[in-house]
Amino acid sequence: MTKVDAEGDGRMTDRKTLQLRDPSESDAPPAIKKRGRGWEISEKRLDALHERAREMRRDSSPAHQALAERFAKADLGRHTFKRYAVVGSAIVDFNCHSLGMAIAIDEDMGDAPEPEAIARRRDKSLEAVGIRVMRIKASDILENMDAVLQRITAGMRQRIADKQDARREHQRQSTPRPRR
Repeated sequence: MTKVDAEGDGRMTDRKTLQLRDPSESDAPPAIKKRGRGWEISEKRLDALHERAREMRRDSSPAHQALAERFAKADLGRHTFKRYAVVGSAIVDFNCHSLGMAIAIDEDMGDAPEPEAIARRRDKSLEAVGIRVMRIKASDILENMDAVLQRITAGMRQRIADKQDARREHQRQSTPRPRR
């Protein structure tokens, strides 16, 4: 907490400051409530996230626009990627709900360790509820779109295989065993 003279009239008010914990303190993902898909978010926060996602769709980067255009033209079967989707308490660049897969575009932000730490924490939270995050550099999208699309389709194939394996394992474990 810090004391702040907010109105300039000499009165001090308490204001909270947000800080990131040292990543070495805990590598475990944050605790997740067991309600819904694992997220507990206030309606006000959820509305703010949706509004921010709308703004981001209106003012997207060239790399994001280029990838969105390719996704619009691509035949991905029954899988579709939604732009700037709200997933839990995060906004991801692209989300495929049916695969549980998100794509995050890393824009060139210079040497900023704090956004990287926030991104790692967000990725852990998403992976804790079964959403695999694939990070792609914006420069790669603009310079070599075909290689990026190959990487994405390989990730999609892997995710489909993982889901099929999990389904088979679940069926194997839940099949009643014959009595003797």
